[in-house]
Amino acid sequence: MHVLVIGGGTGGMCLAQGLTRAGVSVAVYERDLTRSDGLHGYRVGINPTGNRALQHCLPPELFATFIATCARSPRYFNVLTEKLRFTAAVPLRESSDPVDSERSVSRMTLRQVLFSGMEDVVAFDKVFTHYQEHDGTVTAHFADGSTATGDVLVAADGANSSVRRQYLPHAQVKDTGIIAIGGKVPITAATKPLLPETCFHGLSLVFAPRGRFCIWHVMEFGWDLDGRVKTSIGDNDAELIARWPGLLFDNTRDYINWGFWASTDKYPPGVMDLRRDDLIRLVLDMTPDWHPSMRRLFALSDPSSCFPITIRTSVPIQPWSASPITLLGDAIHTMTPGQGVGANTALRDAALLCRELVAAQRGAKPLLAAIGDYEAEMVPYGFARVADSLAQNGSSGTDPLHKPVLGRVVLAATRTYFRAVGHIPAVRRKFLDSLYTYRSS
Repeated sequence: MHVLVIGGGTGGMCLAQGLTRAGVSVAVYERDLTRSDGLHGYRVGINPTGNRALQHCLPPELFATFIATCARSPRYFNVLTEKLRFTAAVPLRESSDPVDSERSVSRMTLRQVLFSGMEDVVAFDKVFTHYQEHDGTVTAHFADGSTATGDVLVAADGANSSVRRQYLPHAQVKDTGIIAIGGKVPITAATKPLLPETCFHGLSLVFAPRGRFCIWHVMEFGWDLDGRVKTSIGDNDAELIARWPGLLFDNTRDYINWGFWASTDKYPPGVMDLRRDDLIRLVLDMTPDWHPSMRRLFALSDPSSCFPITIRTSVPIQPWSASPITLLGDAIHTMTPGQGVGANTALRDAALLCRELVAAQRGAKPLLAAIGDYEAEMVPYGFARVADSLAQNGSSGTDPLHKPVLGRVVLAATRTYFRAVGHIPAVRRKFLDSLYTYRSS
């Protein structure tokens, strides 16, 4: 069996690692020019579902390297007002278990981990255009005129998947009516004091009037500004990082990450064309009454790190008949960041598809049956996660929080709930139980 994977993102590379580890021939075709290209430098939360998938697919030492290269985990879940007042500050559960735990990782760092040891598997600067099915094989065509033929073609090419447009043309991805702006602030002696200690060591969500939202999280890694291993980390992690070649390609350094979002109608025309300092000025214009420390952090952001994004979501479709073409991650179930499970669901897809393709390789079941079994399990849980993410507060432009009058009422109710979470032990336990149960499933 030979598997073609279109797209070298999180899900596609996890699948490629798993297939390679199991002895299945695989080739990945990535549109970026090099392994250091692309906008991959922001935080992703890896939950136990994602950890399990990575542990299944990665060689043991590379999984250990993944653990060592994660940022330190947040210790608090905070809910703030725009005045930097705490509505809730909930201590998160600590766990040293490599799988049953929550982890923060830079997207760029995770990308470099997943590319490790795959130099002969990944082809860069390969822009997929279309595929052709033959009698039992599939040929992928690329913009440079080259082709590749295999037994299976896997769409791992994201929300704008070219494979999906050809294979499932009725599958739609729609705008949610939300635009988000993200940025990074280097951690320095000037920026670190701008966040309260509980925020600096936590993940903080801001609910503000007029349908404005923001999230803050701090990312501190095991290496310093010069890429040298920090003396404060354990010997085993230090050794893994020191001999990890991926650090040569990773420009990630300690930073404060923020994401600001509001409904599309709150932004001026042409917002998606803005970049760098213009985006920073826009966020400052939209937050005139916010606490000076938050506004100062916006102003001190690295302009090159700021970008706008239209939040999109997949429209569920009915199952389809299995064929040598299949899909994983955002290529089939794009979801909002509302539940923070998009990357984890892609990793879950990768591990599940890996198991099924390995079973087919070993003769345990026919190839199309293996792909059909994967899709029969993936489609229900994938679109369930899409619905869950879309239902989170503020994740859709139609959410009441974005309405001028009703929004004030809903904002007050939301703050009341989180005050109860922060101050009533029974409510806090129920909140944490629900959070950890969902993210572990």
